[in-house]
Amino acid sequence: MLLQAEIVWGIAALLTAVVVIAVLATSIRVVPEFMRLVVFRLGRLVGLRGPGLVFLIPVVDQAYPVDLREQVIDVTKQTCITKDNAPVDIDLLIYLKVVDPEKVITQVQNFKQAAVGIATTTLRAVVGDIELDEVLAKREYINSVLRAKLDEVTARWGVKVTAVEIREIIPPSTVQSAMVKQIAAERERRAMIAQADGEKQAAILRAEGQKQSAILQAEGERQAAILRAEGQAKALELLNEAASKLGPNALLLQYLEALKNMASSPSTKIVVPMELLSHLQHILKGER
Repeated sequence: MLLQAEIVWGIAALLTAVVVIAVLATSIRVVPEFMRLVVFRLGRLVGLRGPGLVFLIPVVDQAYPVDLREQVIDVTKQTCITKDNAPVDIDLLIYLKVVDPEKVITQVQNFKQAAVGIATTTLRAVVGDIELDEVLAKREYINSVLRAKLDEVTARWGVKVTAVEIREIIPPSTVQSAMVKQIAAERERRAMIAQADGEKQAAILRAEGQKQSAILQAEGERQAAILRAEGQAKALELLNEAASKLGPNALLLQYLEALKNMASSPSTKIVVPMELLSHLQHILKGER
C-alpha cells in the first residue's frame, strides 16, 4: 500500500510539474523588436507589451502578437470595366505597415483581407471612370488614387498604406491585336519619315555641292578671263614699245613683207593700207 501511495504521489507531482511548466511557458514570452503583444486582462485591453521578455498572468492575461514590419499583399487579377465598356484584367501589390497595434486588434478582424476588399472595389470604381486608352497610359495616376483611397479607410484600423503598384494591365485580345497593328504602322510611318528626311538632306547636300561647284567654276573662268585680258594687254604694251623703237623704214619693210605674202595668195585683189601710201610719199620726198 505504501509503495502504491508513493507511485500515486510521484505521478501527481510529475503532472503538477508539467502543468506548472506549461503555465510558465504560456506566461513568459520573448517578443522580438519588430513585434508587439496586445494584452487583454479578463477581456479588457491593458496595453502593449514588448519588445524583450514579457510576463503574463496565467489564465487571466491573453496576448495577440502584431507584426510592425512593412507587409505586401498580392491582389490577384481583377476584371474591371472601363468607361468605354472594355474589360481589362489588372493585378496589383499593396504595401502597408501597422502604426497602431491596438487598433489592428480592436477595430478590424483581419486587416489584410479588409484591405484587399477595399482595394478591389476602389480599383473597379477608379477604372470605371476612365477610358481604356487612359487606363493603359495613366498607371501612376491609378496608383496614387488607389493609395489615397486605401489610406483614408485603413487609417481607422491603425494601418498606413505606403504604396500601391499596378503590376500588370491586360486588355482584351482584340485590343492587343489592334495595338500591335498600330505600333507596326507607327514604326512604318517613322521609317518613311526618316527615309524622306534622309532623301531631303541628300538633295540639299547635292544642290549645295552643285552650287559650290558652279561658283568655283565661274570664279575660275573669271580668273582665266582676267589673266587672258592681262596677257593681251601686256602683249599689246610690248608691241607698242617695240613699234615705238622702230623707225618708219622698218615699219615700211614690214608692210612690204606683208604685201609680198598677200601677193603670193590666189586672191586677185590686194588692199593697200593708207599708212603704207603715206610712208611711201614721205620716203619719196626725202630722196628728192
